[in-house]
Amino acid sequence: MTVRIVREKVGMGRVHTVTGEVDPGGLGGVLSHEHLLSLLVGPWMSRGYPVGPDEGAREVEDAARFAEDQINAAVVALRGLPALGVGTIVDLSPYGDAGRDARGDNVRLLSEIARRSGINVVSGTATYRAEFSPQWTIDASVDDLARRFIEDATTGIGHTGVRAGILGEQPTSLDTMTPHEEKGLRAAARAHHATGLAISTHTTHGTMALEQVDLLTKEGCDLQRVVIGHMDNHPDLDYIRRVLDRGVNIGFDSIGKQHWDVRLPTPPPDHPEGPYTKRAIKQSDHTRAMWLATLIDAGYRHQILLSHDLSGGQVWLNPTTHGTYGYTYLATAFAALLTNAGVSTSDLDILLRDNPARLLSID
Repeated sequence: MTVRIVREKVGMGRVHTVTGEVDPGGLGGVLSHEHLLSLLVGPWMSRGYPVGPDEGAREVEDAARFAEDQINAAVVALRGLPALGVGTIVDLSPYGDAGRDARGDNVRLLSEIARRSGINVVSGTATYRAEFSPQWTIDASVDDLARRFIEDATTGIGHTGVRAGILGEQPTSLDTMTPHEEKGLRAAARAHHATGLAISTHTTHGTMALEQVDLLTKEGCDLQRVVIGHMDNHPDLDYIRRVLDRGVNIGFDSIGKQHWDVRLPTPPPDHPEGPYTKRAIKQSDHTRAMWLATLIDAGYRHQILLSHDLSGGQVWLNPTTHGTYGYTYLATAFAALLTNAGVSTSDLDILLRDNPARLLSID
């Protein structure tokens, strides 16, 4: 079954996209948690093509070529969405991670992707876990980060003039919140007050969600403008209900990511040779669909957003979902699972269009 998102009018205010402000009624369906510049993978690509020590001019040329490759890969990947009624992607890449460079200057590529594809792109701004973060974010104070986020929303990210339209994905780690992560969440909360932007978080396997809500509550955030991310990876539906009952929104935003390697820092060069253990999780989309049906039936339909969190580094683990359908998976194959679970087209429309449009709108 394929579901086309057809409703036209939601809410008031404006949405900050990477190509300017748009009416929330024109967003169409929204994939609320993606990373458009992380579709191409490999350490040789993340900083341009490899060059020798005396090839500075070529390094600049190859970096530009790689940027064009990133744009083209994203434009091709987005090609099937307009026919499904999906008109907007939210890119939640933090500084120095998930395809975004350390100062955010390559966010300009998102503007070109939006222009060439005809898809609205909304950019987030955030820091990430310390082990994946540039040094300047680690050295920054809460006030430093808050000022940076406010400038990202009002004047532009890096030197691009491209304004952030949401604060996130702001993370916590597995079963813990580090001082660096607490600092980032508090900075996002303070930028939320200054800009009116919504906050979108990252939880690792859904853990620390209640602790995130506690912190944001103490910071005085409007919890109706908070999305606690990756809750579809938590193993306990009752815990997810407890999070929803706090009044926040949640992301079922790993749709199609049924197998997932837990992301850890690269092992050090002196790591001993031979086999070593890696961690991974499985969460089936059948379970996600049944849980969504249960939560919708319980009255939580206006608090849930959907997305894939698709990246090139994980596609190979999910060849029949992300590897086959790409960004169209949610509105095609997964929509069929939802229908079989009893979710109506109008309910799916609320999750994919109404809820993200409300979150992204700024009066």
